[in-house]
Amino acid sequence: MTVGKRHFMLCLLVLEAVMASLTAQAQTARWITADDTLSCKPNTWMEFHKDFQLRKKPRQAVARISADSKYWLWVNGDLVVFEGSLKRGPNPSDSYFDNVDLAPYLRKGSNDVKLLLCFFGKPGFSHVNSGQSGLIFDVSSIGLVSDSSWQSRRLQAYQTCGSPEANFRLAESCIRYDARLENQGELRPSRELGTWGTGPWGSLVERPIPLWHDYGLKTAGYKQAEDGEGNRILSIRLSYNMQMTPYIDLTDEGEGTTLRLETDHVHGGSDNCIRAEYITRRGRQQYESLGWMNGDELRIIYPKEARLTIHSVGYRETGYDCYREGTFTCSDPIVCRYWDKAMRTLYVNMRDNYFDCPDRERAQWGGDATILMGQSFYQLSPSAGALARKFLREVVDWQKADSVVFSPVPAQNWSGELPAQSLAVMGTRGLWYYYMQTGDIETLHHAYPALRRYLGIWHLDADGLTEGRAGGWSWGDWGSEIDMRLLLAAWHYMALQCAIDVARLTGHSEDIVGYERQRESIARAFNRCWNGSAYRHPTYNGLTDDRVQAMAIVSGLADSTRYEALYKQFQEHEHASPYMERYVLEALVRIGHGEYALERFKRRFGPMIDDTLHSTLYESWREGGDGGGSTNHAWSGGMLNVFCEQVFGLQPTTAGWQSFVFAPCPILPEASITVPTVRGLVEASFSDTPARLRLTLAVPKGTTASVVLPQSDYTTIRVNGKPLKGQRMPVLKAGKYEISCNKKI
Repeated sequence: MTVGKRHFMLCLLVLEAVMASLTAQAQTARWITADDTLSCKPNTWMEFHKDFQLRKKPRQAVARISADSKYWLWVNGDLVVFEGSLKRGPNPSDSYFDNVDLAPYLRKGSNDVKLLLCFFGKPGFSHVNSGQSGLIFDVSSIGLVSDSSWQSRRLQAYQTCGSPEANFRLAESCIRYDARLENQGELRPSRELGTWGTGPWGSLVERPIPLWHDYGLKTAGYKQAEDGEGNRILSIRLSYNMQMTPYIDLTDEGEGTTLRLETDHVHGGSDNCIRAEYITRRGRQQYESLGWMNGDELRIIYPKEARLTIHSVGYRETGYDCYREGTFTCSDPIVCRYWDKAMRTLYVNMRDNYFDCPDRERAQWGGDATILMGQSFYQLSPSAGALARKFLREVVDWQKADSVVFSPVPAQNWSGELPAQSLAVMGTRGLWYYYMQTGDIETLHHAYPALRRYLGIWHLDADGLTEGRAGGWSWGDWGSEIDMRLLLAAWHYMALQCAIDVARLTGHSEDIVGYERQRESIARAFNRCWNGSAYRHPTYNGLTDDRVQAMAIVSGLADSTRYEALYKQFQEHEHASPYMERYVLEALVRIGHGEYALERFKRRFGPMIDDTLHSTLYESWREGGDGGGSTNHAWSGGMLNVFCEQVFGLQPTTAGWQSFVFAPCPILPEASITVPTVRGLVEASFSDTPARLRLTLAVPKGTTASVVLPQSDYTTIRVNGKPLKGQRMPVLKAGKYEISCNKKI
């Protein structure tokens, strides 16, 4: 090859490299926002448009989308995503992004994309405010990326309701929409803010949970009434407490009529929650308020002198994309009603994260989330497990520089530690429980450094007992008579057991000896606080704390010689709130007093079970009680886990349900359940009469089950019709079994 030819080829290669670089740069997605000075004001709404051409319809076109704070997406006029993006963030610095396949909505030739964006613009107990509205959209496989060529504008029709505003815990605002201002403002080129992984949004982490399930827009019949203030009220009794967005179709002969859209939970938990307003234009119009609210009843309120014709009223339910795969039936209608309310309360408290309640806070408190996680695993489809994983990873990734683990997270206007709740998360009822249900050892590896650092800030006092730590909020439970030193010691004892188990699995066996020494010390010191009838710390002067007695049993700190004395304490003391009552009831079943546990459960939970106005369970024992008394706190569903784990006795014995135990405690005459484990459905039932105990069990493929029969004098035991030699049950492999036990009468 001549020198001239070599020079020409070299120039060609350089030119090709330059062109490739320019093409890559042209197809690099940018963060964009509307070029408006008010685009970072709280509760700002804006829209983005992009027209583009495709030479052919692609088989797949996965868009990576991140928005601060929420977006709605249409492709060629079809609604593709209803409320995308997750609240910030996976850690204090970073953000989430969604993956959405646009291929089913695309076509050869002309296409268009439209996004509606809402910028929260303020912090909350479940969101970090970046201070900057933004959208990034990347489908580089088809050359579609967000940049200044996208047209956008701030939507002036979206405003914020006046007083009362939503309380400070919520990042969301109460939305006012003035239809008279629709389509005002010119579409202009968007303003570029930076590329992927830059700006105040940090690194972008793939969304770890599904996009919401959209149950569709539904209209419903409504009742009309008038209040004493000259207003007409349209009300729809919803099927249950749900996450929903209200919809209305009306004609106004005039304009400027203000309609209030709210639910019966507008003051949920004694604080101001999410509501909305709509201001009409002249003529016929439809409106859906996109800021979700929740409740059992939707109300639309407007002046009765307004010249409105209401054509229809409705709502759109959305929620976490899972379903109730598990089932439960029993011979006691009270227990069945409780179960249904517990499941409804659980589901309305799942979205971006687990909630304490869906109205007042929407906050992922660790103590609440550990109980919700347990309910999810026993009754919801496996996709619910992703929310538990997200919860635990966020907790450890938000660990502070001083090693404190706190909740709720994500959060920006709260960073206080609740030591008892943090220990629950980092213990056998949190991290280890998750592992046993899922077999996800990767999350154990991820969490162990945080667990070790956190336990490192806990120390023992001169007596060898866990020192008290107030943290940001020395909260052990609602209510009174809390023996905090012993309550913390029990949670610490369980967290140390979790650390031992996790260290062994993740290759940190050198840490185990230290954990074991602390556990042994706590056990000795705790049991020195036994006064012959109850556990009481020497500095505690209140009435005997039933919570502490329960945790002594649940943690294993109390041995069986003390069970009957503790049973008397449970008969005499009822101080636990619904949160800690879950552990009291578990303790009672564990020590052989399941009948009393059932009686206490019915008596204490009875009013909320019988409440026909609310489809969910309360935060406290009464509406408006401790903590503001919201009527949709899923921690009150903790008895669901007691039934699953203690009454049915269904628990994994190796991680991910590779093996499990069925050890029923039939405190009900009849009951049956299906549990959607990660290895398939486990089906179990029992029927108990004075003459015979009958059990059924379906063992999924690839698993084994151990059956532990209740103590009784059995004359014969048959497994699938064949007599069993002795009374020791064999390990059962995959299949269906019927076990019949005749009793000595």
